Amino acid sequence: MAHVELSLSEVFAPKAGTPTEPGGDNMGRWSATVSSADEPCLLIDADTRVVAVSAAGCELLCLGTPEELIGLPLLDGGLRLLDFTANRGELAEPEVDKIPPLLALSSGRLARGLLRIETATDDRSDSTVDAVSTPVLADGTVAGSLTFFSEV
Repeated sequence: MAHVELSLSEVFAPKAGTPTEPGGDNMGRWSATVSSADEPCLLIDADTRVVAVSAAGCELLCLGTPEELIGLPLLDGGLRLLDFTANRGELAEPEVDKIPPLLALSSGRLARGLLRIETATDDRSDSTVDAVSTPVLADGTVAGSLTFFSEV
């Protein structure tokens, strides 16, 4: 399996002197991109509500359909995070705040980490995914986070 590094520094950057539209135009553009993406990705707003998720993201994270998740808080949409212990316990509250999509929101910086996700199958197998998140800005403030996932 190949490993790919993504650079998001130049994406949707306006040219010098170009006025930007107020009100989170960047979130709207990313929402359209994520919704139609073939890659597993997710966009949440500053309140952690799902703004957009790709079909591949729903499949990888063992969630329903994108339509079922839009508007729900990220962790209320069926995503069950587990710790990496042998007991497979639910991820504790202090650790949940450190998952990449939420850490990118709170820190305003890139975040990366592994997530262990309980799958919906009866064999109690889990899925481990690598998550890379970046804050999405609107009017100079963090309006959400964009996360790309890769199965490990």
